[in-house]
Formats: sequence, C-alpha cells, structure tokens
Amino acid sequence: MTEHVVIEKSKGILTLTLARSEKKNALTNAMYGRLADALEAAETDPGARVILIRGQGDMFTSGNDVGEFADIAAGGARGEQHVGRFLRALVQSSRPLIAAVQGRAVGIGTTMLLHCDLVVLAENALLSTPFVSLALVPEAASSLLLPLRIGHARAYEMFALGEPVPAAKAFDWGMANRVVPLGRLDEEAGELAGRLAKQPVGALAVTKRLMRRADVLAAQVATESERFAERLKTAEAREAFTAFAERRPPDFMKLAS
Repeated sequence: MTEHVVIEKSKGILTLTLARSEKKNALTNAMYGRLADALEAAETDPGARVILIRGQGDMFTSGNDVGEFADIAAGGARGEQHVGRFLRALVQSSRPLIAAVQGRAVGIGTTMLLHCDLVVLAENALLSTPFVSLALVPEAASSLLLPLRIGHARAYEMFALGEPVPAAKAFDWGMANRVVPLGRLDEEAGELAGRLAKQPVGALAVTKRLMRRADVLAAQVATESERFAERLKTAEAREAFTAFAERRPPDFMKLAS
C-alpha cells in the first residue's frame, strides 16, 4: 500500500519514511513503486536537494516481504515488479542520500545503505544480508559494493552466513558515518541533511558522479537480478520459504545438489 511510505518535504530535504511498522517495515511491491516514484521525481525537483530515508518504529526494515517472495517462488505474483525501478533509481540518483537506521536492517535494508552517501546508525542497529539462507543471491549491486567497502572475507561471511553486524562493528568496517544513541538518531540525520541542503547542489551531483560509476553499478544490478529471479524458482528457495511459513529451520541437505 502506498500509505506505507510517507513522503515529506521541508527546507530542501525530501524524507521517505518506511511506515509499515506492524510488519517490521517489510517492503512490498507497492512500497518499492512509491519509493522509486519519489527518487525519480526528485531528480527534477529543485525543492528536493537531499533525500533522507528512515524507518518508522523500532527497526529500519526487515527487508523484502517474504510472503511476496514465496508467491513468486510458487509461480504467482504477476504484474510489474517495482524493485528493479527502485534499485535503478538508487543507482542513478544525483541527490545526496542519507539513511537513518535503527534496529534491524535486513537484506535490502542493508544493501541500500551502500548507495547512501551518509549513513547514521543508532547504537542498536543490526545489519544483515541473509540472502544465501533464503537460497537467494545478493542484490542492489552489493556483490560488487560490499567487498569493495569491507573486503572479500567479511563480505562473504555476511552473505553466506547471514549473521547480523552490530552498529559499532559496521562503523569500524566503514559502512557508516556515525553511530549515535537511539534518541539522537533523527536529530543527527536531520542535521546532516540540513547541512547538505545548503551546499551547492550542482557541485554535490558532480562529486557523486565522479565517486560512483553508475553504469557499472547498473550492469551489476541487472546481472544480480537475473540470478535472483532464477534462484526464486529453485527447489532450494521453495524449501526456504516453506520452512519460513512453517516456522522451522530449512533442510537443504535433503535436496539434490
């Protein structure tokens, strides 16, 4: 539902709030569409000089809605899938992107941070990328960006084992700019957004282009998306989502290799 993403604009700051706290801010197809629309529109909106992404409630996001993954794995979920638009909009955004993260940031909740120019973590933040545990593969160009950011060994462990990385460690690894008490998260992120909004928007855009090869990232997103779609149709994925629905650990060892 589109009301699950709240869009506000003030003093040059476009704030996108994931507002599905009753479902741990799990991202649905409609939410991806709303986020993509907002990011695309910001490119030509002089009032959107900086974009701040945040989550409502006690966590940033639990990642993609697993029920929608399960529908796709079972052969359902027809119609346009907006996640691709959202990822392309992240890659191509010329605006400074800031994330304010509290609690869990799962899957795309972590990989989208790799596209943010400033990341502020609350002390209780936990970042995780449990794609392999769901029989899937990394997305959002994270298979390229995460090893570049934190090194192959750490990135592989995050992908393959899916264990959460606490805020202090994520900061030490270079995944965030600030770690602050939970009560100061919105204030700190807002202050940074306000400072960036006063900077020359053209210089910020060119600096961002010089630091990031959008064409390379877009190509990586496309390749990952193909592999991701293939993996959703596998017996391993069906077992992962069946186990999730049945609240039991998946048994991948019973499947043929």
